[in-house]
Parts: sequence; structure tokens; C-alpha cells
Amino acid sequence: MRTGSSRRPMTAQTLDTPGKIIAVHISYESRAAERGRRPEAPSYFFKPTSSMASSGETVERPAGTELLAFEGEIALVIGTAGRHIRAEDAWSHVSAVTAANDWGLYDLRAADKGSNVRNKGRDGYTPLGPELIPAPEVNPESLRLRTWKNGQLVQEDTTAAMIFPLRQLLADLSQHLTLEAGDVILTGTPAGASVAEPGDVVEVQVDAGALSSGRLISTVTEGPGDFDPSLGSLPQVNDIQREEAWGSRESAGLPQAPDSALSEQLRAKLLEAPVAGLSQEMRKRGFNNVTIDGVRPTRSGTKLIGTARTLRFVPNREDLFASHGGGFNAQKQVFDSVDAGEVIVIEARGERGSGTLGDILALRALQRGAAGVVTDGGVRDYSTVADIALPVFSQGAHPAVLGHKHVPWDADLTIACGGATVQPGDIIVGDDDGVIVLPPGIAEDVADAALTKEIEDAWIADQVKAGHPVDGLFPMNSTWRARYDEERGRAQGTVDPQSQTRVEAPAVEGEGP
Repeated sequence: MRTGSSRRPMTAQTLDTPGKIIAVHISYESRAAERGRRPEAPSYFFKPTSSMASSGETVERPAGTELLAFEGEIALVIGTAGRHIRAEDAWSHVSAVTAANDWGLYDLRAADKGSNVRNKGRDGYTPLGPELIPAPEVNPESLRLRTWKNGQLVQEDTTAAMIFPLRQLLADLSQHLTLEAGDVILTGTPAGASVAEPGDVVEVQVDAGALSSGRLISTVTEGPGDFDPSLGSLPQVNDIQREEAWGSRESAGLPQAPDSALSEQLRAKLLEAPVAGLSQEMRKRGFNNVTIDGVRPTRSGTKLIGTARTLRFVPNREDLFASHGGGFNAQKQVFDSVDAGEVIVIEARGERGSGTLGDILALRALQRGAAGVVTDGGVRDYSTVADIALPVFSQGAHPAVLGHKHVPWDADLTIACGGATVQPGDIIVGDDDGVIVLPPGIAEDVADAALTKEIEDAWIADQVKAGHPVDGLFPMNSTWRARYDEERGRAQGTVDPQSQTRVEAPAVEGEGP
């Protein structure tokens, strides 16, 4: 691809098909604030080159789907190939800058499990253009991005407010793979990305002083929705996907989430805190019976965070099952009314010889926006449940139905699950190490302490890797503690070597949201 000192129209004919399109997840402070989670490092996904389109083309929302989301982004076009590029040299490898729209169909998001292949890889879901801005003529920290929906400005931000500067993204990618001439990098979207419907027109523009990409125009149309269920997962949505696609519950027309001790700030902390660390901090506070024992996730790598909604099964007795087991029983009532962010916790007395839920109820919980399910009993349709984007922790698989061992009896009361007492509203956290119950009143303090300990343990691990013996280091004696405190002080600010007084580091311009 050729670029010069003047811009030229970008069309499917003038922009060579790239070897790869790489997209960045959260990269703007405003988007992180909107989503309630701020990444510590950039992460990426690929988009197929067949998803490329030009300005003026249509983008299809398949019939029967509802969550086609636009994301205005700045696209970088690589001009010079590179591997292990230094950050200070990275911009010299970029030939051009232009506008992009990273379209995604959230109805297919859950089935993708983070890959975004079907969600964002459909034909026409990566329009670029209409014009190229020569990269050597602009400052990568002074680019402005704007997006309009039906003529109304809905996104506006600059690269100065990015969590990860463009140079860092380029250097980071190049330490893992070769960036080749013609490759396109989509650099993330700021706050304001939302949903478009057939008939809507979305425009994206990138400016660099007097230079501009011009407006990248996409018109939404309705396409065929002929998904074949025998080939793969069908589109499905829930309130969590609606909230994320629209940007907020209010924008999605959803009722405000019920009051909960689990704030977004606390949720973000618990997302980073391992259950093992939380358990250690709870033991320090005298809580030795707050782990739900014997349960494991249906999918390794699952993180579960939510507030408890409780359900109790009693041992099967034929007359009681006749009166309570059929129809719209307690089990179905809970799965049909669970709120977004709640974890259904089931008391099954540790009885793994029967299923306590199956694929239909798991799908219903997913549609309701549940955070997950924890049961100290079995799961029916285990492999199917594992494929559903809902965290489920259980004693394992079992084919039997309720009447074999259980009667669904009552809900929303204090129960016992896996040896732990669980009350409605308790905070439930799970990962590959197991599940823990946190009383709401101390959850934030426990999370803070666990995160502090994680940082400390990571530092100790670095010392062990460097060859230091663990004696006196793990746990740290006074000498190692002093060294740790000094290094942490330097990392967070500066420490005067004479007085050991910590001095705040100066704020870096552009770090704020």
C-alpha cells in the first residue's frame, strides 16, 4: 500500500487486503470506567480480513437478533514490517491512520467465549476509511476520534486518554508476532459505543489537527437470520449482554439492578482476588467454615462473582414429591426469577447421586442475567451445561432427575451448601480452587487485604526466582520486610534515602479518564 504526504481515498480497491486484522479490547480510560473494569495490560483478538468493508456500504443485522453494536475506533495500517519493536521506534512502522467501526453482534457473544469469531467476524463488520492520514505527519498522542449515530455525536475522545498508548500496543504485539506491511490494528473504543438498528446510520471520523479521515459511513440493514441449529449455537441474549451492548442498564431500557452489597468497585477487586487468597484472609479473621467444599467448575478458568439467591432440596419422599415436585415448583420459581448478578446456591446435602439442574434451567438462568449456580449436588446434561456461558460449580455429572434423591422444597432462606452456611445476599466468589462465602459487611476489607497479599507474594516469588532461599523470606522477616517496603515505596512514588520519607510521584498528564 502506498501513502504520501497527501491523503487519498480509501476503498476496497486501493487498500490492499491485510495479512491480519488485530483488535484491542479495553484501551480507553472512559471505556474502562463505563465497563467498571480497568485492565492491567492490553489484550487482543483477531478479526478475519473477509470482514473488511468500505465507507458507504451496509452492515447487516440478522433477522431475529437485537444487539448489533457499533464501536468507533482508530485504525493503524502497518507500513514497515517489524518484530520486537521498541516502543520509541514503534510509530515509524505505521504508514497510515484511518477510521474504523468494530461492529459486533452481541447475540453471538456468549457462544464465542471471548474469541469474537462469530460476534465480530461477520462479513462487513470491519469497515475502514474513507481516507488515509499519513502517520509521519501526525502525533500519535494527539488523535481525536468521534462517532455519530443518526447525526447525533455519541463518542468523542482522544489518544491522550488511552490506558495504553499506541506505541505501547505496537511494541507489545511485536514481541509476540511479526507485524507485516498492510496489517491493520484496531485500537479500541472509548465510552459511548452502543446499539444500532436497521435504518440507523453510524459515522466515524478520526482527526489529527487539519488532517482527517473523513466520515466512515455505515447504514444498518436487516439480513437473513437463517441460522442452522444442527451446525452450531443459535443467537441468544440476556440482560447482561443488553447492558454491555447498550453501555448501561438505563440505555438498554432495563430496570435498575436491585440494591446489593456488591458494588462495581468491589466486583472489580474480587475479579482480581483469588479464592485462595480470600480464604486465607477470612481465616485470619476467625472464619474457618466459609468454603463450599467439594464443588468444581464445569469449565476450567471460570470466575464466579455474585450475591446469593438460595434454594433448598430435602431428601426425596414420595408423598412430598407428589405435592411439591411437579408443576411450577420451588426450583423452577428460583430459576425463573433470579436477578442479574445473583448466584443461585443450592442445598442438596452433598448428594451427588442426582441432578439438581440441567441445560434448560441453566439457559433460563443465563437469560435472566444470573452470575452463576453453585450446587453441592449433581448436574444433568453436564457437557451441554458446560457449553453454556454460565459459571456452574457442582459435585459433577449425574443423569438422574430430581425425584431420584430430592424434593425441591423452599427458597430464599438460610441454607447449608458444601458444609458452609449461606444466607441470601451473601457474596459468592468462585474459581478453579473452589467457592467461598463472604459476609457482605467485611467483603471489601477482605478483598483489599487479599489483593495486597497477592502483590506481596508476587514480589516474594520474584526473589525466589532470583535465587534467594525461602528461609526468612517466606514469610518475610524484618530485613526482607524493610526491603519490600522500600521497593514498593519507590514503585508508588519515591523514597528519600536519608529520611526514608515517601514523596508522591508527580501525576502524568493524560492518565485520568
